[in-house]
Amino acid sequence: MIRMSAASIVTSLIRFTPQLGRMSLSLFWTYLTLGRQVRTARRAFEKQLILQGMKKEDAERLSVCYEELKSSMISMLKQGMIRSF
Repeated sequence: MIRMSAASIVTSLIRFTPQLGRMSLSLFWTYLTLGRQVRTARRAFEKQLILQGMKKEDAERLSVCYEELKSSMISMLKQGMIRSF
């Protein structure tokens, strides 16, 4: 087993911190962008269904699949991150 001194551990942590920060910000930005894109797509889908003659309530009920897809994507990403630790 390799033994590391306290100084080398601290140095490694200091070197890794900027990358961890960038990765965290990137994941957060992706989450926000995904949410905005899902809302936009959902509204456009509902609008098209309403223009084709569907009731608004039915269009909203059908467009829920976009939110469910987003939720499943986020949960898969979280599970992958948890398993890696």
